[in-house]
Amino acid sequence: MTTRRGRRSLMAAIVAVALSAAMALALAGCSDVEFYWQGVAGQADLLARAKPMGEIIETTPDPALKARLEQARAIRAFASRELGLPDNHSYTTYADLGRPFVVWNVFAAPALSLSPRQWCFPVAGCVAYRGYFAEDDARAEAARLAATGDDVHLSGVPAYSTLGYFDDPVLSTFIRFREVELARLVFHELAHQVVYVKDDTSFNESFATAVEEEGLDRWLAAERERRGPAVAEELAADAARGRRVRAEFRVMIATTRERLAALYGGSASDDEKRAGKAAAFAAMRAEYERQRAASDGVPAFDRWFAGGANNAGIAAAGLYADRVPQFRALLAAENGDLHRFYDRVKALAALPKAEREPALQQASRR
Repeated sequence: MTTRRGRRSLMAAIVAVALSAAMALALAGCSDVEFYWQGVAGQADLLARAKPMGEIIETTPDPALKARLEQARAIRAFASRELGLPDNHSYTTYADLGRPFVVWNVFAAPALSLSPRQWCFPVAGCVAYRGYFAEDDARAEAARLAATGDDVHLSGVPAYSTLGYFDDPVLSTFIRFREVELARLVFHELAHQVVYVKDDTSFNESFATAVEEEGLDRWLAAERERRGPAVAEELAADAARGRRVRAEFRVMIATTRERLAALYGGSASDDEKRAGKAAAFAAMRAEYERQRAASDGVPAFDRWFAGGANNAGIAAAGLYADRVPQFRALLAAENGDLHRFYDRVKALAALPKAEREPALQQASRR
């Protein structure tokens, strides 16, 4: 049963969502009204479904769900205790959504450009995607953008952060992830509550990915102490496999992006550029199939290719990794002190966007 405090928090959250939507609608054109409304309705529905995690653990007849929720609760506690991530009510409740993803993000880019389209919102600022709580709505928007000639990438998303405005619940869309992946996701989403910069998606996502990676290393070390070497070695092997596959994918993305950037910026005709583009993505697909076969057919990034292996897909993938090495180097420069690292990143976040990237580059070299 929802507690009185929980009901008050829920109602306050829904009211806050409605007020934010009203402000957005006042600033938006008529064509955006439906988009903002689906966001309000989707967020309100998510909050309404959330129940205290302890209540679900005590009452669920599903032993696998109970075990995963207990793991999620322990991971959540570790995040605040050992990683300095916000100690609040986020990820202390659980919501069963009855669908595979919480939202679907639509990315778009011109047919011969790697610069993604941007959409601007009152709270989040400008971002390189539009998010929909209903898959049909996302597919309709993707089709509309494709009809204009854009490359389009559609990505199902298991979790997102409300940046601390609301108490984000653990969701059915990711609770059954492997334990290592569950930990990564919780660390990543909580990191967004530490630092978020309007109009700089790459900075935000790369920072959160760097925190996620460092958090996972520390969590694995703690699990060795808590659960013994046998379990820890299995978790570490799983984490290593995931890192290797992600690293290989990042290299493929970077290689293809460099090839396309040179092609699009060159003097070839548009027809020649389109032919070169097709060849670049065919080469990327062939390399992925080679790596997939070497990994016993694990379909690690099949969903990315299905969502659109094109300019928009390259832009979407780059948002999560472009600056991770710089953030990792900055953390190393602070001798692994996460609190000092967060302070340095907040200082960078306060800079004008034009100054932020060179400042990050310089800070990470020290």
